Amino acid sequence: MSETKGHYEQLLQRYLEGSCTPEEAAALYNWLKSSDAHRPLLARLQQEFEQVINEPHEVPAAVSDRIEARLLQNISRNKIVPLRHPWRWAAVASVLMLLLAGSVYWFYKTDKSHNIASNMALSKKSIIGSDVAPGTNKAVLTLADGTTVELDSAGNQVLQQGKTTVQQRNGRLEYAAQGKGEAIGYNTLVVPRGGQFNIVLPDGSHVWLNAASRLKYPTAFTGKERVVELQGQGYFEIAHNADQPFIVDVNNTHIQVLGTRFDIMAYPDEQSLNTTLLEGAVRVQRGERQQLLKPGQQSVLEYTTGQMFVRPADIDQTIAWKTGFFEFDNAGMNVIMRQVARWYDVDVAYGDEQSSRLFGGRISRSLPLSEILHMLEANGAKFSLEGRRLTVTAE
Repeated sequence: MSETKGHYEQLLQRYLEGSCTPEEAAALYNWLKSSDAHRPLLARLQQEFEQVINEPHEVPAAVSDRIEARLLQNISRNKIVPLRHPWRWAAVASVLMLLLAGSVYWFYKTDKSHNIASNMALSKKSIIGSDVAPGTNKAVLTLADGTTVELDSAGNQVLQQGKTTVQQRNGRLEYAAQGKGEAIGYNTLVVPRGGQFNIVLPDGSHVWLNAASRLKYPTAFTGKERVVELQGQGYFEIAHNADQPFIVDVNNTHIQVLGTRFDIMAYPDEQSLNTTLLEGAVRVQRGERQQLLKPGQQSVLEYTTGQMFVRPADIDQTIAWKTGFFEFDNAGMNVIMRQVARWYDVDVAYGDEQSSRLFGGRISRSLPLSEILHMLEANGAKFSLEGRRLTVTAE
């Protein structure tokens, strides 16, 4: 079959009608994302969707459900996020428009008066004149004797500290059990902005560190407790040991666990220290106050007021960073930009114009910064990017 533009236009029409085979749908998807030259076809499709959206009659739910499902089937991810009625067709169209990026579930904006599924204007020219690559696996390890070792995605090396063996395997650091009688030292793993890394501790516990984070830990866990110190954000999967509780010290707060999975977000530029429990049991203690969390709960410690409370957790949003995404739900531009600054290692400034507009969405962290900004611009935001200085010119 001739792979001409006309062929793919017909294939696209069949796709929307639900008559494509899986092989044809895969071929269409690969073609759409293969070149910027295909954007005019997407722009034309956008016009057709806009005509449907502006028609006074309601689109049958069965039809929108079918198209929504078929569009999202080709985005290889862990879940399908439901799109919000009554903007279903706009949202479905936006998903198709973003297939070139291949990594977006949904993106919408809200303000005090209305919600909009997505402005599908990716084909327009942006004022963004440069680009910044996404973060990578990288960190700096400081050994007990003060020696520093740079780690990255490609590195494979063995570090020896006395009888303690440390193996770097690509983006992971693994500690072997320490020999008996060996003096205990403390190592520190620092992940800069624009980085992420994960580590297997001497007891077999696994920790993933987000950008701009720091973990201090011993080369062996002895005594009655296993204690580490965290700054920034980390996701923990703790090896069970009922006789030796695991404790994370962070910002004068003690988080004690037995065997569990949880996330701690404790950036100093955020409004609170959040501990989110996925599995097991966690006790969060600060001074005389303490809270026992159940799976699916989140402890929030507000920095300004010192108040501590428990609320239901949005697990997917909390650990989106670990699974390779940004995820927001009615988030202000300042909230989004704090995550962008850490992951892309940029400095963010704001113009005079401020807005109460809120954004929501789920976007891959593997995209270059320009793609993230294009999506935000399509929903009304404006930016200028010079080197690593990003200015929000309008919200």
